[in-house]
Amino acid sequence: MKSIAILAVALLLAASPFHRSEAAESAYDIHVIVAITGGGSFLGKEEQQALVLAEKTVNRSGGIHGKPLRFVFHDDQSNPQLAVQLATEVVALHPAVIMGSTLVATCNAMAPLVKNGPVMYCFSAGIHPAPGSYVFTAGNSTHDQAAALIRYFRLKGWTHLALMTSTDATGQDADRGFDELMSQPGNSDIKVVEHPHFNPADVSVSAQIERIKAAGPQAIVGWATGSPSATIFRGVAQAGIDVPMGTTGGNMTYAQMRQFAAFLPKALYLPASEWPIGPEGRGGLDPAVAAKQKEFYAAFAEAGMKPDEGSILAWDPAGIVVDALRALPETATATELHDRLVQLKAYAGVAGIYDFVKSPQRGLSLDNVIITRWNPAGDRWDQVSKPTGIPLEP
Repeated sequence: MKSIAILAVALLLAASPFHRSEAAESAYDIHVIVAITGGGSFLGKEEQQALVLAEKTVNRSGGIHGKPLRFVFHDDQSNPQLAVQLATEVVALHPAVIMGSTLVATCNAMAPLVKNGPVMYCFSAGIHPAPGSYVFTAGNSTHDQAAALIRYFRLKGWTHLALMTSTDATGQDADRGFDELMSQPGNSDIKVVEHPHFNPADVSVSAQIERIKAAGPQAIVGWATGSPSATIFRGVAQAGIDVPMGTTGGNMTYAQMRQFAAFLPKALYLPASEWPIGPEGRGGLDPAVAAKQKEFYAAFAEAGMKPDEGSILAWDPAGIVVDALRALPETATATELHDRLVQLKAYAGVAGIYDFVKSPQRGLSLDNVIITRWNPAGDRWDQVSKPTGIPLEP
């Protein structure tokens, strides 16, 4: 199925009104540093595919200033050192923007290189750029994701929680977010009964899971992405623990859900932006967002694919950057692009309405976060909350 989807993307590119050989000579190039291989590839490959489809959509409508858009991909192999090397080479070309990378660690490693430009649009929800900086980032903040998830659990009556976080950059960010959440008065009735940590390279977390089991939580939050999250899910299943589980929205990929199917929790909850609702779905989408979602889903359906979290982390940033570049002069500098983005309001994307004045460098806030539950029979994520994590009526 994956090879068929890749072939479909290749055929779609060949059908573009801007032929690739012509694009090589006169294209509007945007360089993308992304994790096509390595530990982050479960998201990076999805991001790359989304950009390939976005490129086709943009070129159907005239490209950028009459030139075909061409995303130029660089694989950082999920390695921060290689990401810095690649970013250094791209910065030397003096582009207005660099897209990527995929992971918290790689984005954080690249950020110092763009202190004075170009614009860097990271695809990781787990970084938190300084307001007004040249670094922008995709998706709902991991702290907002955690806030919505904790609110949902609390309002469902699951107040005795166990947390499990990794020792890498993702886990450290999660620890800061959860510490802040637990100190808020609204969460005073929540008790964290156990909070073990683990190394992402660990193949077993049985000792930590036994501590969690002994603590008797009503629900568990396992905050890790990719293979480390599978280690948590497998450990919980092997220990015979059957309680609701929550995890980061970074795990919302079909590849993971299918690969981990044998040991996924029966009730697995994931925070997301508004993209899983769908233009015909439940939740009262803004009409402009519904229109963007219709275009988004149609582009993937044409390619024989289904979008997921990796898809949206790249798709909306591509649309935001392209719209800004189209509105600016063809010779727009990084400063001009930056100044336009920091003032951008009321931009309708697939994830919701973006407002970079209200939510600097990201455009999305807690108001854009919903909670979903994985539905293996339907092969989809079902919306189970209103924005901010308030449970939907049964």
